[in-house]
Amino acid sequence: MDALAATLAVPAALLGGYLLGSVSFAVVVSRLFGLADPRSYGSGNPGATNVLRSGSKAAAALTLLGDALKGVLAVWLVRRFGPQFGLGEATAAWAGAAAFIGHLFPVFFRFEGGKGVATFLGVILIVNPWLGGAACLLWLLVAFFFRYSSAASLAAAAAAPFIQAFVWGFDAVLAAVTVMTLLLVFRHQQNIANLLAGKERKIGAKSAPARH
Repeated sequence: MDALAATLAVPAALLGGYLLGSVSFAVVVSRLFGLADPRSYGSGNPGATNVLRSGSKAAAALTLLGDALKGVLAVWLVRRFGPQFGLGEATAAWAGAAAFIGHLFPVFFRFEGGKGVATFLGVILIVNPWLGGAACLLWLLVAFFFRYSSAASLAAAAAAPFIQAFVWGFDAVLAAVTVMTLLLVFRHQQNIANLLAGKERKIGAKSAPARH
């Protein structure tokens, strides 16, 4: 194995993950469906929940799928091609975290991104399917009973590092999950304030016309 290639493998994996994450499916899908830019209505967040406020369930579903899959792809690519360069599970987890960061601060959209919930879930689902499944289940339960996507997201993200640490111990995966959780909570500051003030929008609440 070429020494230079091995040296560059980790930064290349992280950069690749970040660039994948920088593709905003909320914006891309909305344009394909002829909908308004999701950054221009509702919460202003380019994510599936805000796209749902446009009234198009199909566009919201595609946004959710795309945002989750880019996290999955970032991890899968390192697992598939990384071993020949000496890359292991730790780098795969951090490549997923890089995709998550790309979603939050996308280079293709002037670093104005979403809150990363779907990408977060996509990453942990492939890194640790049991952890990802537990987080998804918690999200569904909170969303079903309280109808607040932000509360469901915060609950799932906050629980993930503790579940990982308690069941699987302290490792590189835990570090990556913890960093993503902290960033996700940071991006939800306004949602937390709205929840405390009783002003948070519920799932499915329409906010503006969806077409130009």
